[in-house]
Amino acid sequence: MLDEGDLVYLLDPKGNRYWLNLRREMVRVQGLGVVDANKIIGQEDGSRIKIAGRDFIAFRATIAELMESLDRGPQIITPKDAATIVFRLGLRAGDTVVEAGVGSGALTLALINAVMPAGKVVTMEIREEFADRARRNIERAGLDKYWELRIGDIKTAELGLVADAVALDMPDPQLALDNVERFLRPGGRFAAYVPNTNQVADVVHGLQDHGFLEIGAVENIQRNIEAHPGGVRPAFENLAHTGYMIFARRPARS
Repeated sequence: MLDEGDLVYLLDPKGNRYWLNLRREMVRVQGLGVVDANKIIGQEDGSRIKIAGRDFIAFRATIAELMESLDRGPQIITPKDAATIVFRLGLRAGDTVVEAGVGSGALTLALINAVMPAGKVVTMEIREEFADRARRNIERAGLDKYWELRIGDIKTAELGLVADAVALDMPDPQLALDNVERFLRPGGRFAAYVPNTNQVADVVHGLQDHGFLEIGAVENIQRNIEAHPGGVRPAFENLAHTGYMIFARRPARS
């Protein structure tokens, strides 16, 4: 059932989404005006809702949909890449993840979703404007209780914790490795996200110099398939290069 506090979207017949947090009151929805959200509370997920004579389907948001709906500033890490990062980091409920470079908070949402309700994500961000935008997005999703935001530089900051995994979305992740070794536990997993191949080389060589193992880099290319009554074909527009992901594990020191 859809409950008070849920972030949901109303899907119209043309595929447009209208977002709202469910509260027992009238809520202003961008593009629709004022909506009585109390009528949606208690309905089944996926129920048909009529508002001002128009038909909608009310869905509780998934993490992928939340990522697509963010108030954006810098380029976000897309769901296709975030899914790979979460999977390759082996995240599970209860893990502690350190992230650097929050952007608009897209990857942060995916990380939180993987480690909640017993784990947490600690984010380091240098730029106040990025931090403020990400804070609004995470709070809008109702996931801020599993998240800690710190202003500072991951290359030098004293975190005072032990992390199971680290995810760095920044131009020079290799320069943070000295500090990463101080808080990433033995066996802990490392991920970096960079846009250019020369950065991949810098990160891989840095990981090798620091004794990390299981080092590898990947790129995701994704294309949609369009199914029509007359046939099926790939879409003309593909989600091609977005970034390179580098993964590694930290061994125990003998």
